[in-house]
Amino acid sequence: MPDLSRILFQILNGLTFAGLLFVIASGFSLMFGLMRVVNLAHGAFYILGAYIAWTIQAQGGGWVMAVLMASLGVGILALLAFFLIQRVEGDMPQTLLTLGLGIGVADVCLLIWGGLPKTIAAPSQIRVPVTIAGFTYPGYRYFVLIAAIFIGFLLWYVFQRTQLGRIIRAGVDNRAIVATLGINIDRLFIKVFFLGGILTGLAGAIGGSYLAVGPGMDFAMLTFALAVVIIGGMGSITGSAVGALIVGLVDSFGRSYFSELAIFLLSLTIIAVIMVRPQGLFGRVEE
Repeated sequence: MPDLSRILFQILNGLTFAGLLFVIASGFSLMFGLMRVVNLAHGAFYILGAYIAWTIQAQGGGWVMAVLMASLGVGILALLAFFLIQRVEGDMPQTLLTLGLGIGVADVCLLIWGGLPKTIAAPSQIRVPVTIAGFTYPGYRYFVLIAAIFIGFLLWYVFQRTQLGRIIRAGVDNRAIVATLGINIDRLFIKVFFLGGILTGLAGAIGGSYLAVGPGMDFAMLTFALAVVIIGGMGSITGSAVGALIVGLVDSFGRSYFSELAIFLLSLTIIAVIMVRPQGLFGRVEE
């Protein structure tokens, strides 16, 4: 493969992977933005969404139904996680609770679905390779990127143009003031956790056709989600988008040109951002 084609291929790999990471990390970032709890079960939620979608499809359900059921199922699980977290006081105990929940969900997935990797079959209409200017690339990966852009636009509209979005942004900035204004902050948390769960389940369903899902994928996707929100900044949708773009491109080119140093390059990128902006590129300094 000529060098120019190889570079273009890696750019597209990075962009499409960034799209998947954005959907995952946006829910992760929203959950942290309001509750200040690092949800270490996020990776397990991702693989659960993929497994639910695979099961629906294996039972004869269509791909769209599989995606919807996965999103709803993980959204409900996120609500259950929220009520568990609410019963524990302290940031560290709450974070450890999510870690235990993540391990438990991953083990249940292993028990039910086994250890063999599984792939969700995407509709044939979006699996067809697309050729542009003589360059052929998998159509489904283009679909993932377009879907992420669409989801990003919807999130932007909700957060910038609706009353709910303004309240959520205010809650991210200062939860105490929002509560003093008479807004039910607990109800707000429930909505955000449910939305975060839906996004994670959706990411698992569409990601299950992008990457095979199996044991260990929960930790891998949690690591990528953490990298995205650390670079972009906790609680920022724009930060999630930029962070996902950086992580996707660094991972793609790192694996292609420096395969033995790919993880190191990603870690180096995180360290460089933290040294310049400890709160992330679009994060805000806590007062």
